[in-house]
Parts: sequence; structure tokens; C-alpha cells
Amino acid sequence: MTAAALLLLADGRFPAGAHAHSGGAEEAVRAGRITGPETLAAFCRGRLHTAGLTAAALAAAACAGAVPPGALDAAADARTPSPALRATARRLGRQLLRAARATWPAPELDAVARDHPGGLHQPVVLGLAARAAGLAPRDAALAAAYESVGGPTTATVRLLGLDPFDATAVTARLAGDLDRVADLATAAADDAAARGTDALPAASAPLLDIAAEAHAARPVRLFAS
Repeated sequence: MTAAALLLLADGRFPAGAHAHSGGAEEAVRAGRITGPETLAAFCRGRLHTAGLTAAALAAAACAGAVPPGALDAAADARTPSPALRATARRLGRQLLRAARATWPAPELDAVARDHPGGLHQPVVLGLAARAAGLAPRDAALAAAYESVGGPTTATVRLLGLDPFDATAVTARLAGDLDRVADLATAAADDAAARGTDALPAASAPLLDIAAEAHAARPVRLFAS
């Protein structure tokens, strides 16, 4: 049952709104940084080891439950310089919380909805949803890490007309990196239980932040982010 819950949570068809977001891929395609499978792989690897690692650690810490959700949300804010990305993270968090409450009803999820009407960052909600589904912190970290590359690869199929087989191969070849990031994130979440949110990674990707602000200002775009 836990394995099935992890598959469901990581499934792009889970109604959490992620399908409307490209994870920065749309702006990267527009700027010529993603042009095909090789550059997509480089983009995804960079995103995984920066924003993906940070998101995975937040998700693992939320799933572990030793740090309050509000403190984790503040830590996510501090690690997200772009106002556009902060708004996106909370929008996705609200949608994920709705889906999680319907799928895995839990008093803790109800309390989060009541106490944080503006929403929490998506990785924090992902960790809380994982715990409600009976998953472990590493499961939550792996789901967040996978999402950090799954969104861009799926989006690039639409943005570039990329062969879906090539896009899927990019994700598959990152399997080892996904495991390593999940392990690092879980270890950081363990440290955060004893030392607080300062123990969580704050890996930065300034170009993603700059691109997010440029993308948000565009009047016409295919994806919301």
C-alpha cells in the first residue's frame, strides 16, 4: 500500500496542478538553453541538484514531522528569492493540499488548511501529504526530487515537439542522481530535527530565479511557470 501511495503521489496525473507548470523549461526553451535531449538532460541535472535538493529536503522534513510546517514554510521562503516562484510554490501547495485531503483524509491536513489559508510551499505540503499516506521521509524526498525533473521533461515534449521516448530516457538516466539527492535530503531532514531549519540545504540556481521573473512578465505563455 505504501508503494502504491508513492506511485500515486509522484504520478503526473495526480490532480495537484503540476501539469500546468514547466519548472522553468518554457523560459529555458525560449532562451535557447534547451534545444533537444542533451540540453534538456543538462537542465534537469542542474535543477535536480539545486532546487530539487532543496525541495526534497523540505519534503522529507515535513514528512518526518519534527519541525512545524510553518517553520518549514518560512525556510522555503528564505530559499526562494524569486517572488514569482514563491507565488507558484504556494499556488501548487494549495492545490496539492486539496487533492491530498480528498485522497488521504487526516486531521493534520485539515489543520494546515485552517491555519494557513494562504497556502504553504508545495514541497512542505508534499511531505505532509506523504505522511498522511503512510510514506517515509525518504519517499517524500524521492517524490519531490522526481517532480523537479519530471515536470520539465514532460513540458519539453509540448514546447519543442520532442520525441516522448527521448524525454523519458532523460528522466530514466537520472535515476542514480535521483537516489543520491533523496539520500542527501533525508539526511538533512534528520539533522533539521535536531538543529532546526538551518540544517536544511539552500542550494541556489540564480538563473532559474531570473528566468521565473522574466516568464511571469510575459503576456503570452503556454505554462504558468
